[in-house]
Amino acid sequence: MLRTSASRVLDDSDREEVLALLDIDPVANVFVASRVRSVGLNPARLGGQMWGFGARGGLTSLCYAGANLVPVNAGTDAVHAFADRARRQGRRCSSIVGPARAVEPLWELLQPHWGPARAVRWAQPAMVMSSRSPVPADPLVRRVRPEEFETVLPACVAMFTEEVGVSPDAGDGGALYRTRVAELIRIGRSYARIEGRQVVFKAEIGAVTPLACQIQGVWVHPDRRGQGHAAAGMAAVVDYALGCFAPLVTLYVNDFNAPARAVYRKVGFEEVDTFMSVLF
Repeated sequence: MLRTSASRVLDDSDREEVLALLDIDPVANVFVASRVRSVGLNPARLGGQMWGFGARGGLTSLCYAGANLVPVNAGTDAVHAFADRARRQGRRCSSIVGPARAVEPLWELLQPHWGPARAVRWAQPAMVMSSRSPVPADPLVRRVRPEEFETVLPACVAMFTEEVGVSPDAGDGGALYRTRVAELIRIGRSYARIEGRQVVFKAEIGAVTPLACQIQGVWVHPDRRGQGHAAAGMAAVVDYALGCFAPLVTLYVNDFNAPARAVYRKVGFEEVDTFMSVLF
């Protein structure tokens, strides 16, 4: 049985308190913090609700409830409160993601109501680095230009399909995904090595705060794998990230993806936490 909810829906009057809580762990909270810093807490702009646990002036935990359900600094009581609200609201998200210490008990409470999941990624090491890589950066990795959208999009779709297990074209025909890819290119956070019309390597910086930024969507063309493009490409993207966006660069990866983990360690990333994702 779920406990009585003690959570509440936050609004822009809670913004400073929310950001102070998020900034306690800028690596784990980079995605949620980037959303709040960009658009605030109004649900219409945020693309969902932000739930808070604790009285005004004494917030201890948060949960972003949008396209993803993301618990923040959630202990046992907060997890129960968020699970109760999520159960009553019904599933509106495509995934639950965040630190495993909160996601695992949250999923345990929600599984009888929301299950089964399409996939559960129980252990995803979160990694971080704060200095340039010892690996020489690929000089041909650069920002993607807006006119290269149609060249890069197939690589983005291939990456998403490999990583998530479904095509981003499902549902709305890929309209939202195309919009997101185009937006990252427009704001200068999409990077690639492009030879002719072929994307050899690509990655994006998907979330940015003044304290940290998160690399996502790392992909190497299948015909060019095993040739060092991943490490050299990642070294280049880390250089861009540190020089343009934030002093900490982070990402998370599936624990079973041994080649990727080896590449990231070679580049200079260190494992600092464990995430978990439940995919619907």
